[in-house]
Amino acid sequence: MGDQVERVRIESWAVPSDAGEVRLDSFVRQCLPHLSRRELKTTIDDKLFWIDGRAGKKGEKLRAGQIVTYHGPEEWLHTQPPPAKQLDVPVIYEDASLLAVNKPAGMASHGFSGKDSQTLANFLVAHRPDLLTIGKSRWEPGMVHRLDRETSGLVLVAKTQQAFDELRRQFRRREIKKIYWALVWGETEPAGTISFPIAHDARDRRRMRVVVRDSAKSRDQRSWKAMTKYRALGTGKVMSLLEIDMATGVTHQIRVHLSAIGHPIVGDSLYGAADSKPSGLTRHFLHARLLQFHHPADGRQIRVESELPVDLQEVLKRLKIRT
Repeated sequence: MGDQVERVRIESWAVPSDAGEVRLDSFVRQCLPHLSRRELKTTIDDKLFWIDGRAGKKGEKLRAGQIVTYHGPEEWLHTQPPPAKQLDVPVIYEDASLLAVNKPAGMASHGFSGKDSQTLANFLVAHRPDLLTIGKSRWEPGMVHRLDRETSGLVLVAKTQQAFDELRRQFRRREIKKIYWALVWGETEPAGTISFPIAHDARDRRRMRVVVRDSAKSRDQRSWKAMTKYRALGTGKVMSLLEIDMATGVTHQIRVHLSAIGHPIVGDSLYGAADSKPSGLTRHFLHARLLQFHHPADGRQIRVESELPVDLQEVLKRLKIRT
């Protein structure tokens, strides 16, 4: 109970005289701009903001001079990821400009508020606090790109702003080689290229979808060009192990593209048949295996690799799929 009491914070703000008539949610957004709209709604719904001694409502109008008080967990007030020294993320490569880490499956790349404490970002700020000044957002300290929570493997992190800008430029120009391994349902062609554009799924905000260019829906919705190349490394009775060359970098690209051609990733609950996983598989079978790029400081070629994690190796052994 002592820990819970220590984490409670009380903060107050006075509505300025020149604010005019302002809603509570708008005023709180001005005071705590790091909170997303969803997080803002959660804190107000949980009665964490009080006006003149009573719980406030989202659309309530405030007057000049009124006092808005926050009384709740201090995590909502954090403006950067809290450090988590207990997290263990292997560093595969490091020099003065960058590091490459091996993100484990089940760990998000970053969070969106101080409530998130078990992410790669929390690890990074605990062990490399200078990264908070690198990149576009403190919630993604130095991270040049991201991986989905269930995807394991390599993430590239810049240690200087110059390195961050240069590596991002290489990503935009498709100069960084990104190789993944994926186990998919069905027997695929020996090799192939998938080049469907990708857009957000209007019916499910968690998902992306491929775009059929001739459809009326596609003409009114923003989409991104995407290209995924693959080759088969081994096959079993009902599954294929693929090496994926990700030429572009759209959200969920590999998962969406493979599902679109009838070969969803094994264990993918969002784009495939997650209810029929092989024994021992507790997540989707996707691993960021290799990154190859030019060093942002001197231009030399850097190649970093990550072995397939033990859990995925065991799945392949049980399925008798050899690489």
